[in-house]
Amino acid sequence: MTGPSLSPVTPGSPTPPGVTVVTTGADGGPPVVNVSVWAPEATSVEFCIFRRDTIDGEPGVDTEVRIPLPFRDGGFRHARITGPGPGTRYGLRVDGEWGPVGGRYTNPAKLLIDPYARVIESHLRWHPLMSGFTDSGAADHRDSAPVMPKCIITGPDGDCGNGGDGGDGVPDPASNRPHYDADDLIIYEAHVKGISAAHPEVPENLRGTYAGMAHPAVIRHLTDLGVTAVELLPLQTFIDDRFLVNRGLTNYWGYQPVNWFATEPRYATDGTGPTADRELRTLVHTLHEAGIEVIVDVVYNHTGEGDELGPSLSLRGLDNNGYYRMYGAGYINDTGTGNTLAVDRPQTLQLVTESLRHWVTHFGVDGFRFDLGAVLGRVRTTPEAPFTASAAFFQAVTQDPVLSTVRLIAEPWDLGNDGYQLGAFPWPWAEWNDRFRDGIRRLWRGETPGGTNFGSLLLGSADLFSGTVPGSGAATGSARAATTSVNFLSAHDGFTLADVVSYTERHNEANGEHGADGHGHNYSDNFGVEGPTDDPEILDARARRIRGMLATLLLAQGTPMLLAGDELGNSQGGNNNAYVQDNPVGWVSWEHADTHLAAFTRRLIALRRRLPALRQASFRHGQLRADGLPDVSWFRSDGEPTTHADWHDPENRAIGVVLRGAAGCLLGEAVDGAVAVVVNPGGDTEMTLPSPGPHGTWHLELDSGRPEIGPDSGTGSDDIPGDIADGGSYPVTAQSVVVFSCG
Repeated sequence: MTGPSLSPVTPGSPTPPGVTVVTTGADGGPPVVNVSVWAPEATSVEFCIFRRDTIDGEPGVDTEVRIPLPFRDGGFRHARITGPGPGTRYGLRVDGEWGPVGGRYTNPAKLLIDPYARVIESHLRWHPLMSGFTDSGAADHRDSAPVMPKCIITGPDGDCGNGGDGGDGVPDPASNRPHYDADDLIIYEAHVKGISAAHPEVPENLRGTYAGMAHPAVIRHLTDLGVTAVELLPLQTFIDDRFLVNRGLTNYWGYQPVNWFATEPRYATDGTGPTADRELRTLVHTLHEAGIEVIVDVVYNHTGEGDELGPSLSLRGLDNNGYYRMYGAGYINDTGTGNTLAVDRPQTLQLVTESLRHWVTHFGVDGFRFDLGAVLGRVRTTPEAPFTASAAFFQAVTQDPVLSTVRLIAEPWDLGNDGYQLGAFPWPWAEWNDRFRDGIRRLWRGETPGGTNFGSLLLGSADLFSGTVPGSGAATGSARAATTSVNFLSAHDGFTLADVVSYTERHNEANGEHGADGHGHNYSDNFGVEGPTDDPEILDARARRIRGMLATLLLAQGTPMLLAGDELGNSQGGNNNAYVQDNPVGWVSWEHADTHLAAFTRRLIALRRRLPALRQASFRHGQLRADGLPDVSWFRSDGEPTTHADWHDPENRAIGVVLRGAAGCLLGEAVDGAVAVVVNPGGDTEMTLPSPGPHGTWHLELDSGRPEIGPDSGTGSDDIPGDIADGGSYPVTAQSVVVFSCG
């Protein structure tokens, strides 16, 4: 329905883009907003206000008032409008050329979400009215407004017209950041719903919400565990896409974004955008108060509008050729989802960086993990567009006074040409190191240390991140710290750690794709029985390997990342692609938590925190320190230095390493003492320890094969010595990791 404008419009300003409140009306006068929309090829743009009348106390139907934006400056349409203010519900309509062959999809029948909207009223779910096409390929002229969530104008302080103060009294989540050094970071990847959805101590009405994760029971688990950062799966507004809705499923993980400023409403206690905004800010502040940083997984490589047959929700109807990478009449698909964002173009780059700044300043987050991050380094509109570390996005972030201060983590690959870019991102980016995941899984499954590149993986993957020319030591100009390597054994995408030792094959039938989705190569091992078993020997072997793998992760140089629930023995029943499993399969199971494994994980994290030799930011290459001792040295079972043959011996796979502070590094040289780590993926072995040097005695810190013993549990017996003098040995059990310290 078209109605008169609220008042005559006047020229506005093309900047800033979006809807900006000029006057709230709090002084008694009418509110005034500036509206600016980037739509360079449009013939007209309308700002559409929606009013919902109340009938007998119940909300009625929406009345729409369309206000043209008649003023143009460059590619912006803009106007200053008197009447709408904080709390006003709105959308956009754009008219222009309909020419799919030329990549033009303007369709005024489709209500569009403002890409700069700070709040979206409710979550998006595919509906046929959202389609821009009819079955014949012509423009679909059915109005999508009845099924489109509306944007909500927010005031200068973030309120939505309900008298709030930017969060109804919520403390500023940017005011109490923990600010950890990179070498103190221990990341815990979690889903904001999945972590509390089945938690028995969280009240039922809060489970699966932002408030549920902020509950003391969840916070207490995180602080007791010792993690210093949570990495949350996508929280920016996303859509349940047609592919899933038609199968009766939902988008659980959230990797189909539609707006990058507004937080996802479905995790609010009442399912609304204003509440989601307040409750997420409260969650971040609560985590900060507990000493935990917040990293958010963000998706700037594509949107939920998909390919040519996808819905018209926002960017497609505003400037399809500008926001997306096109080749001829089709979308370049470097993401596998139908479209690829053109991040190198000025208006797209502005949209991305401004939204990132909003999450840092308004929501208080401490960093971002970028999904399919290689897309951010592609610069040309051809399917062969190369990745470059000097792309506009990387330069913009590096010089940005806000974004350059937060954590930047890349998933360093995409599906495009030469898409695997592990190690190629510029300083100061960190990267998910899937070579660590695969190499350590292969090691514990039976391959040799040399065959899995175990030495490099344990020491932070210097071959990928040190920025030196192999064999010469010459700098390449891209030197980064060892903390650049984000080491993980499992993540949301793939098997949980419990499933790595319980399943040889994926079991994804419930996803509705005939079990063909998800990784086909998991480097997993079921110990002879696929899935659950009552066999005590198999259960013991699985538990032993899990502890050994967790120890390897948390003792390795780099930044460790745990998947939520791995410390509890959480299983997904062999599903290694639970992106649609918004149910107990995808949620963390607290009822069947392995409390012994959780306690062991706490010990590992505490040990890493207590012994600085385990978390050096500088790479170690076996160089001599000022005290004349090497910063790293490897040894075999007789205590002698390893040879090439030892690294590749399939019969004796136990290997040891002595770690000291990094040579040539001021902080590393100040580290006194040493740590000896024995990693034994093979059978029982008697390990002779090398000389502890001037400190005289090795002290047992942890034995994953005997988790009940340690410094705080009366270590020491005739068979299992707690202290080992120069030349002494220790009986290392099969599939275990043992840690000693001296000094």
